[in-house]
Amino acid sequence: MNRIFLDVHALQTVPPSNLNRDDTGAPKTAVYGGVPRARVSSQAWKRAIRTYFKEEHLLDPAELGVRTKKVVELLADRITGLDPSVARETALTLADEVVKAAGIKTEVPRRKADQAKKDAGPVPAPESKYLVFLSSRQLDGLARHALEGAADITAFLKSKENKARARELADMRHSVDIGLFGRMVADVADINVDAAVQVAHALSVHRVDNESDYYTAVDDENTDEETGAGMIGTVDFNSATLYRYAALGVHQLAANLGQGLREDEPRTEPVRRAVEAFVHAFVSSLPTGKINTFGHHTQPDAVVVRLRTTRPISYVAAFEDPVRSDGGHLREAADRLAAYAAEVERAYGDPETTLTWVLRVGPATLKLAELGTETGTQRELAAAVGRAVAERLEKPA
Repeated sequence: MNRIFLDVHALQTVPPSNLNRDDTGAPKTAVYGGVPRARVSSQAWKRAIRTYFKEEHLLDPAELGVRTKKVVELLADRITGLDPSVARETALTLADEVVKAAGIKTEVPRRKADQAKKDAGPVPAPESKYLVFLSSRQLDGLARHALEGAADITAFLKSKENKARARELADMRHSVDIGLFGRMVADVADINVDAAVQVAHALSVHRVDNESDYYTAVDDENTDEETGAGMIGTVDFNSATLYRYAALGVHQLAANLGQGLREDEPRTEPVRRAVEAFVHAFVSSLPTGKINTFGHHTQPDAVVVRLRTTRPISYVAAFEDPVRSDGGHLREAADRLAAYAAEVERAYGDPETTLTWVLRVGPATLKLAELGTETGTQRELAAAVGRAVAERLEKPA
């Protein structure tokens, strides 16, 4: 298969906010170019992307997965959904046995077991020892497999063939989010999935120093004689123009997803849908840390997408020398990004095989229009990229 990479770059300005907190509650930072920068971790933004898939209905629920320790309970729900006559306790037993047959270790959490014993309640459902990422179709397959052996699940799974089938069902028909972000199962390395996408930590293009907001809250039931605040606290924040970047290996994504949902579906179709959803979600998703406090609802000021056959290239070095401005940072950041991208592509790119699209807002980002084909809307951008990816995949290697 052809090596195909998709680079997605974005400039996004956020007002006072605390998108992604460290262990002290302050916004995360990093030193780059010798000065402190605002930082949003890749994990925080990947979580936002996965959430955006579901909230905006970008993909069919059957094409998405769930990451949880409560895999036994989740699978039991699927079992009773397929056969309502199965009692809940029986469904939990079937689910637990099939999950273990797939190679995933489970246990009843001690804190829950102790609480159940104290309350004289039923024994809690087992949980996996780590987060397990399974697709909707994998859960359905495991549920049907459990029901096949419902008469005697222990004897059923003693069969090497049936046990191997459980592991196979956990490793086929991956969801889009598993195909994109990968999966690691500590005890069953052979069902790990290599991630197709790499997401960089978002960094401010300029120096940022965190600030602190001192606040008080008044007790609504205080009398006139009762003075003072009912609560006093502080919250740290910053504001920044961020450079965001992600690299998607389309060929890896295609390998992870395999065939589509329908037998008559072209093999490129699930990849096209996944790519369009990813571009859409990467652009518009937003970590929600302290969002009720700051309401930091912004969209990127500019997005540049490049489809290439050479290896991915980040343009973060355009901002190694921090942007310094008495006014805003966006215009200089856009000008620098346009100039640096053009120079890097001249030196290392392949203009004959590289396609570029630009989505931008306002006059401050005008220079970026020179990099490629402008698209008027986010949907047009995602659709254009999806079509180009499908065409590339259809070409012989």
